[in-house]
Amino acid sequence: MKSDFKFSNLLGTVYRQGNVIFSDDGTQLISPVGNRVSVFDLINNKSFTFEYEHRKSVACVDLNKQGTLLLSIDEDGRAILVNFKARTVLHHFNFREKVRSVSFSPDGQLFALAVGRFIQIWKTPGASEDRQFAPFVRYRVHAGHFQDVLSLTWSHDSRFLLSTSKDLTSKIWSIDKEEKDLASMTFAGHKDYVMGAFFNDSQEKIYTISKDGALYQWEYTKKPSEENDEEDDEDDEDNMDLSKYSWRITNKNYFYARPATVKCCTFHPQTNLLVVGFSNGEFRLYDMPHFTLIQQLSMGQNAVQTVAVNKTGEWLAFGSMKLGQLLVYEWQSESYILKQQGHFDTMRSLCYSPDGSRIVTASDDGKIKVWDVVSGFCLATFDEHQAAVTGVQFAKKGQVLFSSSLDGTVKAWDLIRFRNFRTFTATDRIQFSCLAVDPSGEVVVAGSQDSFDIHIWNVQTGLLLDTLAGHEGPVSCLAFSQENSVLASASWDKTIRIWNVFGRSQDVEPLEVYSDVLSLTIRHDGKEVAVSTLSGQITIFDIQQGKQIGNIDGRKDILAGRHLDDRFTAKNSERGKNFTAIHYSFDGQAILAAGDNNSICLYDVANEVLLKRFIVSKNMALDGTLEFLNSSKMTEAGTLDLIDRDGENSDFEDREDNALPGSRRGGDLSSRRVKQEIRVTSIQFSPTANAFAAGSTEGLLVYTTDDSVVFDPFDLDFDITPDAVNEALGNREYLEALVMAFRLNETYLINKVYETVPIKDISLVTASTPVMYINRLLKFIGSYAMDSQHIEFNLMWIKWTLAAHGKYIMSHKHEFGSSLRAVQKFLARIAKEVVTASKDNYYSYLFLTSTDGAEDGDEQEIEVDQNSSDEQEFKVLENDEDSDADMDEEDDDDGEWVGFEEKINKLPVELKVDEDDDDDDEQLLD
Repeated sequence: MKSDFKFSNLLGTVYRQGNVIFSDDGTQLISPVGNRVSVFDLINNKSFTFEYEHRKSVACVDLNKQGTLLLSIDEDGRAILVNFKARTVLHHFNFREKVRSVSFSPDGQLFALAVGRFIQIWKTPGASEDRQFAPFVRYRVHAGHFQDVLSLTWSHDSRFLLSTSKDLTSKIWSIDKEEKDLASMTFAGHKDYVMGAFFNDSQEKIYTISKDGALYQWEYTKKPSEENDEEDDEDDEDNMDLSKYSWRITNKNYFYARPATVKCCTFHPQTNLLVVGFSNGEFRLYDMPHFTLIQQLSMGQNAVQTVAVNKTGEWLAFGSMKLGQLLVYEWQSESYILKQQGHFDTMRSLCYSPDGSRIVTASDDGKIKVWDVVSGFCLATFDEHQAAVTGVQFAKKGQVLFSSSLDGTVKAWDLIRFRNFRTFTATDRIQFSCLAVDPSGEVVVAGSQDSFDIHIWNVQTGLLLDTLAGHEGPVSCLAFSQENSVLASASWDKTIRIWNVFGRSQDVEPLEVYSDVLSLTIRHDGKEVAVSTLSGQITIFDIQQGKQIGNIDGRKDILAGRHLDDRFTAKNSERGKNFTAIHYSFDGQAILAAGDNNSICLYDVANEVLLKRFIVSKNMALDGTLEFLNSSKMTEAGTLDLIDRDGENSDFEDREDNALPGSRRGGDLSSRRVKQEIRVTSIQFSPTANAFAAGSTEGLLVYTTDDSVVFDPFDLDFDITPDAVNEALGNREYLEALVMAFRLNETYLINKVYETVPIKDISLVTASTPVMYINRLLKFIGSYAMDSQHIEFNLMWIKWTLAAHGKYIMSHKHEFGSSLRAVQKFLARIAKEVVTASKDNYYSYLFLTSTDGAEDGDEQEIEVDQNSSDEQEFKVLENDEDSDADMDEEDDDDGEWVGFEEKINKLPVELKVDEDDDDDDEQLLD
């Protein structure tokens, strides 16, 4: 069992706060997600999250025009400089004050910060000749505003800088001292905060936008007293008297959006496109300078927090903080390029699809979301549940998903048509808190904390088959074995019961546990069951012998921080010193454990030792991440962080408080008076065994192992070299070359040998391949085939490998679990697209083949052959000479072909669109 897992991606959270930006080529969108930064590739449909973490949530980010340096700054002013392309951290720096905006100059030489009421200009770190000892060197500080600066905008030539502030003014600053007199102007006249100021394309006009919806246009013109002076008309441009010119308001426009206010705005100079976002979720597009309304749309009822435009002006990005929404809108075609939203409330449960390509999460907000692991995007959202969803589970084939909820229902979801097709209920209205699905997909069971029984339903009919009675307390956990359909249940009565659902007798002997069971997991082969208890122990039982065979003490391994309201240190606290979620690995050699704390522990089952511990988050804004609290903030009444200071905010909407005291959950009462706690609610290994996912407060964390960079030779000696592999290929010794490539474990060599083997020799090579290399071969095919265009070639390798070594693979399932699921992932993801394309073009094929080769007097016909009374098949009469399909064609007097429409109506049943939902459901379950 490998333990070198590393953070890979963050799903379930697409935007939290701050600003979103486009890369210079306009294909990537950068979004802050808590104390991390995510990047969405809009062209290749992929996303990734940087591995580094801030100490607080990210407040603002910016990327230089060259696309090499990313600067992210958190709420406390701590900045991290990152090499965007290499994804490595270059430097940490502390600006020691809250930063509201950061912006790189277009030439990339400087970057400006809005720090309080000051504007700081810094030199961009680089590898130039004048290297400094300190990466960050301050170039200049501008002071002139009397309140906090809100936004910064550079001119296209990087000579001037526009700033807006809460003091109702905007100012223009010169970067060069020589041009200080040319650009020293205060734009006053607004009656509310100035949210943004922008240059037009020629830099002869400036637009300023205030919070109350006023848009002023400024131009550098003559003073009113000098406009009628005739001498000025004769002056040359070189001798122009600048003392007679000044910036003046030439036009005023208003949005008229009351009571909504402007929350964000941006301007694209090349296309004169102005985009404004309002506090009611509405955004508008205007054509400047004529102030023509182009579009007016809404992304919800919550405020639009940030807006960005890509370089070409075609795509607009919007972010809403309250619901965590992020969308990319193409305004010319009025279509969405990206439309994502995370869970509004805490993730309650998660599960992997059988092929490991998707993750399904359930939340307290009553929604179920399906996430694609590769792209990181949400594929579908189910919101039919009326209360919190407590559990989700896949059927074995991965086409049906089951969910349990506190609304008293268990639902079955069709992941092909993305709809609910079964709803299971009990005789009494009870809340289901746990769920398990039989591997065959025939029955689904659920338990509740309202009763002591386990309910069993038939998936085909939807009827309640039986209730398993025996527990003397509420049922808290359920789990099915994937091999022998053994059901394990745990209850508040401190017992574990093993049920044979398909057996005649349901009398079982309970396994005694000496503490309350918090979580339960059963090994893949159904021989062992492990439970996590309230005392912080992981107890392992042998199911066949009915006795305890192992115990892991997790209390010493858990990193539980001190909460703000704790009156004692974290070392002496009992809070979070247990695991609320555990899961067996596919081979049964390791157990993952997590709980209401800041650690994820990976244990070796045989030796009962900790293999590795992962830190969930370093975000100090969450409660429970710090082991020691700041003593300077401690008072007699408690810590200063617990004091509600919202009434001191300058904005009215920030002073409003609609939250209940002590509210820790989401919902309409969004803001919390206490910090959100760090915790992991669910955890699960991927079926491919190379990754695991954890549903936490920060989102859905995905950890993977990366073997691509590690040189790991296998049974290597001095005679095996890349030259020897190439020599064997030249001599057509394909099996020897393949074995030597696997022993070197060099991907490019394996790829070269794999593609060089002739098709006629694949069966011979696979049949002669030693058994010890079969697992490596299948794993390579599974990963290589995902990006390969040789569909049939890969399928032939898989076919002959399984045909030659199928018996050995079936007898050693635990060794081939990861490689077989990689192959299954290829078959489900790639080959299915080929079949779909073939079905979609079936009628086009009929049309083309029916008209191909039709000459004067030639007749072709499609014959319908009745092979059975229930089903019809098309048989195309083949010509012996050219093997082309001869279709019989009916001609009228004018020579028109009129028989095709009648023959289309004779299509077989399986090729027509089936409108009977019940029949579809039966076929899906079969």
